[in-house]
Amino acid sequence: MATGWAGDGAVQDQIDATVEDAVKRARSRMQSGPGLTHCEECDAPIPEARRHAVPGVRLCVACQSAHDRDEAAFAGYNRRGSKDSQLR
Repeated sequence: MATGWAGDGAVQDQIDATVEDAVKRARSRMQSGPGLTHCEECDAPIPEARRHAVPGVRLCVACQSAHDRDEAAFAGYNRRGSKDSQLR
């Protein structure tokens, strides 16, 4: 594959940077502290098994799914694109 001015390993570096950014973003969104017994958006009860499985849980499954769908619209953009990828 022709990469223009990109150095050897530039494609892998871009992939690694994208993965690292996604991991940092996921870790920054993780809840901490005590979880709630009822969803903070719809006030539905949160099952005890979910509270034990997800530390700091604040949303029921339905609200969390809707929240994840909304966030997925902004995912997948590599903001560290190489000079070559920006020129295309």
